[in-house]
Amino acid sequence: MKYTKPAISIENQIAQLRDRGLEIKDDDYATKCLSSISYYRLRAYTYPFQDNTTPNHPFIEKISLPAIIEIYDFDSKLRQLTFKSLEKIEIALRTQIIYHFSLVHGSHWQLIPSLFQDTARFASHLEMLNKELTRSDETFIKHYYSKYTQPTQPPSWMSLEIASFGLLSKLFRNLKKGDAKNEVIQYFGLKKFYELENWMLCFTNLRNICAHHGRLYNRRFTAKPKLPYNTVNPLFSKIQTKEVFANKYYAVMCCLIYTCLQIDSESFIADNFKELLQNAPLSITEDMGIPDEWESHEIWNR
Repeated sequence: MKYTKPAISIENQIAQLRDRGLEIKDDDYATKCLSSISYYRLRAYTYPFQDNTTPNHPFIEKISLPAIIEIYDFDSKLRQLTFKSLEKIEIALRTQIIYHFSLVHGSHWQLIPSLFQDTARFASHLEMLNKELTRSDETFIKHYYSKYTQPTQPPSWMSLEIASFGLLSKLFRNLKKGDAKNEVIQYFGLKKFYELENWMLCFTNLRNICAHHGRLYNRRFTAKPKLPYNTVNPLFSKIQTKEVFANKYYAVMCCLIYTCLQIDSESFIADNFKELLQNAPLSITEDMGIPDEWESHEIWNR
């Protein structure tokens, strides 16, 4: 089937939304909104309130454009807070991996195949890292290549400093179990290797969504966090893990909060998220996977 839908003017976009049942009282306000937020982008926020089984997508709930914008703004604040949390986690994770593996295996441990489980993946990841090093315009990377010829890469504390979160996650997941890897796990308050590896995958996916200004509040995540109940510090009780949908935002948010609190026990991250949730517009807690009596969960009461 060939796509034949034409582009339409903002005036026609307003008319179409109004015809479908969205309450729009101020055309100037609507024009301002649709001039800075595309019609298609806004569709992700009107979607839950429409009948999406029919071509015209009529609104099945009475709702106004300002109410939709309020949800949009809430999601923006949620994304900003999420991204701030991910920055703290990514930097700490990078630091811990470089520190512990360098102490045990030397400055260029990232070049040692025997430290990794899958040699084919090791070679692929090494090639990816070389490409990132080639693209880098960091002064310390250029200085290394201008002064040294061996080893072929800068030491890990330089090379992995410019590696993407996604590549760092892949490298860590492929590392063999051992004391150095265990030290990293323990720093983040977890007991199983696969738990942190899984969380890193989820955090990488989440970071990519945030970096592209993607929607969070009613998204169904393909990378789902494992929710252990026997963590070093309180996260969930065994019963509470059954109340949480791993594919919705609340689950990964709790993992974010837990990890940030391991990095800095004085962090206000839980308070910041709680304040944001308590001021969420409309009744969107279900879309985020937030269970009843969520504030009684252990993660909020540390």
